[in-house]
Amino acid sequence: MPDFATLWPMLVMLLAIGALAGLLAGLLGIGGGMVLVPAFFYLFGHLGYGGPHLMQICLATSLATIVVTSMRSAHAHHKRGAVDLQILRGFGPAIAVGAVAGVMLAAVLKSTALQAIFGVLACIAGFYMTFGRENWRLGDRLPVGILRQTYGGVIGFFSALMGIGGATFGVPIMTLYATPIHRAVATAAAFGLVIALPAALSFLLVRVDPAPPYTLGAINLPAFLIVISMTLITAPWGAKLAHAMNPKPLKKAFGIFIVLVGLNMLRKALGY
Repeated sequence: MPDFATLWPMLVMLLAIGALAGLLAGLLGIGGGMVLVPAFFYLFGHLGYGGPHLMQICLATSLATIVVTSMRSAHAHHKRGAVDLQILRGFGPAIAVGAVAGVMLAAVLKSTALQAIFGVLACIAGFYMTFGRENWRLGDRLPVGILRQTYGGVIGFFSALMGIGGATFGVPIMTLYATPIHRAVATAAAFGLVIALPAALSFLLVRVDPAPPYTLGAINLPAFLIVISMTLITAPWGAKLAHAMNPKPLKKAFGIFIVLVGLNMLRKALGY
């Protein structure tokens, strides 16, 4: 068991990480997972739990926090009338199914494979956040039928594999089909709940060894509780900021940060 001198800075870091994750969840609708997964990977590894399935714990714990973060963020956006319930109902079932499928794959992969997946997808997402244009369009309205279900499945599947909410993939898809950005961000916050709830419940059935103390299934309860204690406070602040300012410059800067995080994950997956 790590001594207090080791655990104290970890506690402080988790409080800070939780505060940042909640703020970003409300401001950019990203759910915080892009910050939490690499942060958990570093923290748990530093504590001596760098086994072959460490990434499963990171993904599962991140998704568990996103259940709470997305619920709070989506509620704050919904009070402002920004969540598009029609889009949510149309995409929700396929997103949930895709999320469970993502957990099923993550459960059988080792950390190196999940790190590589996270790294590649993070780089793609970061480049889009940095260089994407609002006037890019695939259509004037969101698709229906099999294409909508395919998009929903893809959003849920890859989000669960990365331990993130629904905005990283959901916002680009919605804006590419002419959904206003504020409505897309707000609706993606609700996507996060549809992804994280079934995914986190599924991860409760995944056994990881070795695991940090007080890990239930693949979810580390102390990290979950510490992070949500901060995200519950800061997520509404982020939502208010999203409606009061232009988040574009911050989004581009965060996109560059995500590319760097992705490249670092790829480096670790390759053993460097």
